[in-house]
Amino acid sequence: MAQNLEIDNIDREIISILINDAKTPYSEIAKRIYVSGGTVHGRMRKLEHMGIVKGFTLVIDTAKLGYDLTAYLGIYLTRGSVYATVIKELEAIPQVLEAHYTTGVYSVFVKVLCRNTQDLRDVLNDRIQAIEGIQRTETILSLEESIKRPISFDIK
Repeated sequence: MAQNLEIDNIDREIISILINDAKTPYSEIAKRIYVSGGTVHGRMRKLEHMGIVKGFTLVIDTAKLGYDLTAYLGIYLTRGSVYATVIKELEAIPQVLEAHYTTGVYSVFVKVLCRNTQDLRDVLNDRIQAIEGIQRTETILSLEESIKRPISFDIK
């Protein structure tokens, strides 16, 4: 049975506030949108149950922890049928932050975070390129992250 994913303006306002600052207490949200704290709590439970809200994330300055190199890998697979196996192997590599099944030139596009170029080289040579089903990779180094923001949730 299809789940009803209808949300109203109160839900949208709650989401909008939490997108901008996930640490905002429910009591503060309630004051800002003129509802009770229990309403905010109940709405959040509903949004989680519906799968709209999937969790909360801590944002860390990884460069300050010694991870200075972000790279994107275009991965060519030997054939499409190895995708699930390759993804499972990629998932086991801590430096792999994201993987996307794509159209176009690459079969998979991956974001990796490494300490430095030697770390990237080790991850590429010893882990990623050793995965059966990966034909070859192309690496793109990120020189600077210029824009990073959550989706703007328009409540209108």
